[in-house]
Amino acid sequence: MQASSSRFKSLAVTSGFSFWFLIITLSMGLFSIEYFAIFVGIVFTITQIFVKKISKGLNIFAIINTKIFLSILFVFVITIYSVLFKLLRIDLLRLKQQNNTYWIKIESNDVRKMF
Repeated sequence: MQASSSRFKSLAVTSGFSFWFLIITLSMGLFSIEYFAIFVGIVFTITQIFVKKISKGLNIFAIINTKIFLSILFVFVITIYSVLFKLLRIDLLRLKQQNNTYWIKIESNDVRKMF
């Protein structure tokens, strides 16, 4: 973000603010497309007008917002994988061999003979 232009930082921060506005209002059940459009318009206008004066603040917010978003995404992806593995009965760690889990059958060939 430090190599980006101030206008791009402003756009990134506007999208970050609008994302969090969307998440919060949807979770509270107060979402309205009119309020969302007004919020995005106001934040975009303010950040574009004062882009030179608040450039450092925009950079800090963009970095923090990216870290929070990526950490939430990481936790969500890991959760989805664990649920899918549980539903499909895949034993990744191969802790125990059972008939209801899928195992890869590996022949007991000597590795030295293969090469």
